[in-house]
Amino acid sequence: MKLFVPIALLLSVITFTSQAHNLKIGHSVPAVKVQHQGEIFWHHNKITFAPWSSSQMVGKVRIIQAIAGRSSAKAMNARLMQAITKAEFDSNRYQTTTIVNQDDSIWGTGSFVKSSAISAKKEYPWSSIVLDENGQVAARWHLKPESSAIIVQDKNGKILYTHEGKLSQDEIEHVLHLVQVELHS
Repeated sequence: MKLFVPIALLLSVITFTSQAHNLKIGHSVPAVKVQHQGEIFWHHNKITFAPWSSSQMVGKVRIIQAIAGRSSAKAMNARLMQAITKAEFDSNRYQTTTIVNQDDSIWGTGSFVKSSAISAKKEYPWSSIVLDENGQVAARWHLKPESSAIIVQDKNGKILYTHEGKLSQDEIEHVLHLVQVELHS
């Protein structure tokens, strides 16, 4: 019986950990602002930053990728990002928002994380890229460290899907299907 209690306790901790975020289907993401750094803009060959707020994500169907500032986190769902580019969703009705948690990077790599986010904005100027220097979004949304969270939201800002960690091919197809359905509704 003593062996049974620790196993049950361990299973409850694992279940809680795998569902630690506070993102709920049918609700909006918890409100958060990034005042320092923030959204990256690329105009006339010049990079600028502006404060960003989660309230700015209303009006278009979105896939939100909230990632740690680590190459392993970026690679986790790179196949989804490639599939989004290939899908060529209508930019008048759809946008990808990538939020990079610079605070969750390997010590000494913060400037590399920033330059990588800037390079991504130059390569994908239609995407919304947010550099979260202090990890405010991850803290507010209770996201796992060193990971990648994928959130699909409708144009009204309601969450349709969430996942932390690497998506399977079936999950990638499900995410793309959700976006297609929302774009045609």
